[in-house]
This record gives sequence, structure tokens and C-alpha cells, in this order.
Amino acid sequence: HPQRDFRRTAGVVDIIVGYTGGKKKNPTYRNIMDATEAFLIEFDPTVITYEEILEHWSDMHAPFYPSSCQYRSAIFFSNEEQRDAAKSKVEELGKGGQRKVYVDVEPVSAFYRAEEYHQDFLDKQIS
Repeated sequence: HPQRDFRRTAGVVDIIVGYTGGKKKNPTYRNIMDATEAFLIEFDPTVITYEEILEHWSDMHAPFYPSSCQYRSAIFFSNEEQRDAAKSKVEELGKGGQRKVYVDVEPVSAFYRAEEYHQDFLDKQIS
């Protein structure tokens, strides 16, 4: 599960499940509107780079099929360097155009923390 796996990654300080990418405010799981379920990853760049975060993401993710807005695959960037790294990772996943990749690359927008039952969801199901 991505949240658990990222949490165990050296350099990842925190990971929060939430909603982003939409124009309507305060989405929830039951009323997600135009938002996308996402993770907000806080990391220490002296320990792990943004590119390494993208590498971990791509190792646990297969964005080769279109999805609804709620479950679409997206990478959100906060500067041009991150945008370029994200676009490069998407191109790499598509093997230079040989495979269709369904990943949107967008600037960071408002992030809304998901309900508590979504945080560490898999761990809560196991225990």
C-alpha cells in the first residue's frame, strides 16, 4: 500500500491522504466532486530527492489504464524542476511513446486532508 510503503522510506517525514486537483472546496470521500484522491508527501531533500520519490511511486504504480477523476493518476509539482522530473518519469514509463501512460502532471493546488479512516487505511484493516 503506497502510504505504508512511503512511510517506511528513508527521508519521508510524513505522508497524508487527501484530495486535490479540483476547483471545488472541501471535498470528502462521499462528496469528492472534481477532486482526486492523493498523497501529500513531506520529505527531507538531504536524505531523499524528488526524483527518488518519483522512482518509488513508479515502482508501486501502473498508470496504464484511464481512470475516473477520483482515481486518476497524477503527479503534482511545486516548481519547474519538479515538473520536468515528473514529465521525464511519465515519458520513461511510456518507454518513449511505445506505451500509453495515463498520468496528469499539474501544479500543486489546494490539498484537503481526507477523513481519519483513510489515514493509514491498510494498517487499520490489518489490526
